Amino acid sequence: SGSWVPPTDVSQLPDNYKEIYGAKLKGEIEFNPVKTWIEYVNRLFGVFTGSWIFLTLLASVPFLKSNQRSVFFLSLSAFILVAFQGWLGAKVVSTELHPVMVTLHMLLAIVIVFILLFSYAKVSYIDRLKVEKLKKGTSALNTWIVASMAIVTVQIMLGTQVREEIDLAVLALGYGARSGWIDSVGPVYLVHRSFSILVLVSVAGLWYQLKKGTSERGVIRVLSDWMAGLLAAEILTGIVLGYFSVPAFLQPVHLTLAILLLGIQFVLFLFLNAERIFKKRTVELIAAE
Repeated sequence: SGSWVPPTDVSQLPDNYKEIYGAKLKGEIEFNPVKTWIEYVNRLFGVFTGSWIFLTLLASVPFLKSNQRSVFFLSLSAFILVAFQGWLGAKVVSTELHPVMVTLHMLLAIVIVFILLFSYAKVSYIDRLKVEKLKKGTSALNTWIVASMAIVTVQIMLGTQVREEIDLAVLALGYGARSGWIDSVGPVYLVHRSFSILVLVSVAGLWYQLKKGTSERGVIRVLSDWMAGLLAAEILTGIVLGYFSVPAFLQPVHLTLAILLLGIQFVLFLFLNAERIFKKRTVELIAAE
């Protein structure tokens, strides 16, 4: 019979479960409670994310009657894309974590985050959020921040490939050989580790330029400090993962920190160019005819 909660022990499965699920399990027919619960929690987060974005869509409906209709359409786009992301996630599983599908899945997740952040930043700015003025123009900073975002995105993609290699190492060596996983990963890990130096230089340089370019403490300075803190945490978790046998709980933390770092950079870009991107500072209701 079906259950809302997955089993925690093989004794909770039918005696002939290997025959029943053999085709779906692609040959990996020994019950693994850790993987089972990871997949279960992953699906719960998927439902939570979809529900939250749906509520965001409902909350944006009033903007249809204002001069900021784009807030609604941004939320609608995010809702449609997260539904597509769910379908794509199923394809990732059915293709046995094919590298191209995994990369597409991650890139789409970043796009969804950007859309939601753009919508939030737009609403915050038109509600007269204080954005400090820069001492000089934004041209050089824009170039720096776009370059840094590109570098961080490439690093996330490299990290995704490292994770794929780790999964292969787990299949080959087993969970008991966790200390040997990193050594069995190909050159992509060395590239990922070395590329972190470029991430450090680009983000630290951006932080310095933002601090130097603002004369007062406002949202840009606050976000730049958060960016620096996330960078430090990201590097620290990467070091622990690489030198302490890939602790399981740190893998999602490492990825989450990277997405947050990229997200803050995107919001910084929006606020640096707020007057041009958002144009209007207030929401004006449009009277019904």
